[in-house]
Amino acid sequence: MNLDLPLIWGVVIAVAVLMYVLLDGFDLGVGALFPFASDEERDVMTASIAPVWDGNETWLVLGGGGLFAAFPLAYSILMPAFYMPIILMLAALIFRGVAFEFRAHGRRRGRSFWTWAFSIGSIVATIAQGFVLGAFVQGVTVSGRSFAGGPLDWLTPFSVLTSASLTLGYMLLGATWLIGKTEGDLHDKTRRWARWLAVAVAIAMALVSLATLSASPEVTARWGVSIAAVDWGRLLPLTPAPLLGAAGLALVVFAAGRARSRFAAYLGAAAAFLSGYAGLAISIAPYAVPYEVTLWQAAAHDNALALLLVGVVILLPMILSYTAYVYWVFRGKASADHSY
Repeated sequence: MNLDLPLIWGVVIAVAVLMYVLLDGFDLGVGALFPFASDEERDVMTASIAPVWDGNETWLVLGGGGLFAAFPLAYSILMPAFYMPIILMLAALIFRGVAFEFRAHGRRRGRSFWTWAFSIGSIVATIAQGFVLGAFVQGVTVSGRSFAGGPLDWLTPFSVLTSASLTLGYMLLGATWLIGKTEGDLHDKTRRWARWLAVAVAIAMALVSLATLSASPEVTARWGVSIAAVDWGRLLPLTPAPLLGAAGLALVVFAAGRARSRFAAYLGAAAAFLSGYAGLAISIAPYAVPYEVTLWQAAAHDNALALLLVGVVILLPMILSYTAYVYWVFRGKASADHSY
């Protein structure tokens, strides 16, 4: 039996990106929520992500490295198209990481500076990721085997909308994570944040979904929805994706209203992200560069993909194991006394 290695690698990279969004998304969201908390509450918020935030970024390395190794043509086209937002994202992540460490040792003015540096770094990194996502969905200009667009093609009204929506989504993940990790007044506050953010994310997802339908005629045809008519034969089989998002956000609102609920709200937020991810897959698969280059056209040679897959088969269970172990060890409530 011959394995479809490009498809397998497409799934591996897609899973890595999803894991990054769900895991690093909540700690970026925690940083974005800093402006709404007191300094004492920020200490608890920091303690809630301190054991895991570094490991969460492992998935970004796997996703980016996998794209470079498995789909070099896609990498060579997409990177020039997104140089500016990707550089901005990496700079913000570095700045945020430095701020996280220095905040623990800063005195008055220094501590205040690093507190805001961590929050700003989290927000800027999220905004940059939103620009990349929006521009990716819209597609890039390709001539032959190279990017043929301009340096600011990624900056469009659609990418701005996507960026704002992703920021709200990460803040929702952060708020629902904090519901399970905090107590007292901060716990009550995070429950209120989660309820309001669930409503905001529902509106944002609806707007992005409508805008995505106009991103490309091919996307419109796949969903069977246009201004003129609706093809119910195409649309109805795809409705589980948006319904999952609606159910997830409803779960967030319900679980955030229950004092004893710990991570049910986070699972609801994760379901909403999974819904959006499924909608994205429906819209652009099987393209590695929408709507120009497919996975098979962009893939490396099969012998290279097979060798890389051996490494993934060995390393991926290790990554999953130590990730699960860390989350299990630090599963209790966070406390400012236990921050480093």
